[in-house]
Amino acid sequence: MADSKDLPQDIGTFIRDLRQTAKISLRQLADKAGVSNPYLSQIERGLRKPSAEVLQQIASALRVSTPAMYLRAGLLDSEGQPGVLAAIAVDPDLTIAQKQSLSQIYETFRNENTRHKTAPETAATDDETAPDLDEEAALRARIAAETSTATTEEKS
Repeated sequence: MADSKDLPQDIGTFIRDLRQTAKISLRQLADKAGVSNPYLSQIERGLRKPSAEVLQQIASALRVSTPAMYLRAGLLDSEGQPGVLAAIAVDPDLTIAQKQSLSQIYETFRNENTRHKTAPETAATDDETAPDLDEEAALRARIAAETSTATTEEKS
C-alpha cells in the first residue's frame, strides 16, 4: 500500500488527476456522480470537503474502488481500517439523509474537540466540559426534523 507521503496533498487533486486520466470533462463526471458541476469544481480546487457519500458516488463514476477514495480522503487509515465516516457511508440500514446528518454531527464533534484542544488550557470543571442542555435539545430537534423531512421525501 502507498505511503501517505506518496498520496496527493488533498482529495481534490486526486479526483482531478483521475478525471483527467480518464479523459472526461468536469461536467461529465459531475453528471455521472450525481453532483453539481460547481460543487465538483470546488472539491477539485480544495474549497469543499466532500462527504463520504459524495466520495462513494465519485469513486463509482470514476470506476475506482471506494476504499481507495476513502484512503486518499483520510477516511481510512493506512491499514485500510474504516473510519467512522466510512462506516456511516456504507451502512445499508441508513437513509441518505440519516447518513448526512450523522456525518455532520460527527464532524461537528471532532471540530469542537479539536478547537478545545488548541484553546489555551484552563482549569476546566465538569460543568464546563458537559454539553449545554439547550444545545443538545436543539441538536436532537434538528436531527428529528431532518430525518422526518428525508422520510417524507423518500415516500414521495
